[in-house]
Amino acid sequence: MQITDVRVRKVEKEGKMKAVVSITIDEEFVVHDIKVIEGEKGLFIAMPSRKAADGEYRDIAHPINSDTREKIQRLILDRYRETMEAEE
Repeated sequence: MQITDVRVRKVEKEGKMKAVVSITIDEEFVVHDIKVIEGEKGLFIAMPSRKAADGEYRDIAHPINSDTREKIQRLILDRYRETMEAEE
């Protein structure tokens, strides 16, 4: 699996969510609405989710293992930082 495109849309309002990202996998499959969030320990990503009937949020799409999650997170956060530096 190769992530062939990462598109970052900065969130203008103040808050913990810093950007919304779309990734393209193998130039064939897109995942929208991945969030870049500022947490207590730094930036992290939250996969697209929706609120269930019980009030809990459940991921709609997500990596199956931690290695894949780390790979996706690293690529997204690198692109996010590049985008923010280019705006300065």
